[in-house]
Amino acid sequence: MRGYYPTNAMALADAIATPDGKRRYVRRLFATIADRYDLITVLLSYGQDRRWKRRLVARAGAVGARAVDLATGTGDIAFALASAGADVVGVDVTFRMIELASQKQTAGARAPNFLVGDMTALPFRAESFDVATAGYGLRNVPDLRAAIDEIHRVLKPGGIALSLDFNRPSNQFIRAVYLAYLSVSGALLGWILHRDPDTYRYIPASIRNYPGAQGVLRMFETQGFEHVEYEPVFGGLMAIHTARKSRSDAR
Repeated sequence: MRGYYPTNAMALADAIATPDGKRRYVRRLFATIADRYDLITVLLSYGQDRRWKRRLVARAGAVGARAVDLATGTGDIAFALASAGADVVGVDVTFRMIELASQKQTAGARAPNFLVGDMTALPFRAESFDVATAGYGLRNVPDLRAAIDEIHRVLKPGGIALSLDFNRPSNQFIRAVYLAYLSVSGALLGWILHRDPDTYRYIPASIRNYPGAQGVLRMFETQGFEHVEYEPVFGGLMAIHTARKSRSDAR
């Protein structure tokens, strides 16, 4: 896949600087890495990824809920919500991710439904869900405000939104070290898994453009959510956001 992605940091920054550019880039990238996605999340989280997702699901109040898992990837959070008692739809923009998620379903288990869809234009009626989750989704969406607005639209009054994602540390020194680590480790993994060290350079690039945990909190509040908070995890390098749609905010 050499030459498939921009070959320097400035070119990559330009490629994802606009919503349309980021949309095209992210769709190509995740179609390329889908079959390695589970391995990458384990390696970059030092094996903590599943534990963080369980912590998110534990906050969801899933028993008897109708839930949508956005940017579902290969379905980890969707399956966890279903096991906790929710009726779940998993949505991802990458067809191969949905294929892989569907292949994980086992006979007799409570099974999520999976479909291809864009979290900035969800194919659901307003007020369809009690719970909306996203694992590593908000940072990758081309228009974050549009995505949060769609989450608000499809949630019922009183519904809860939860997101797990990388944080953008506010301390400049910590942020520089963190991004350097992701650049080096990503290049190594890209070479080992794809024979292309540029494949995972997108991760630190996306964090540079991300508003960080506090900025995302403010965006949830601006888009009409209440009781918005986040929990730092992994020493503050990751964050779990929780936000609730007002019970009086029916559309």
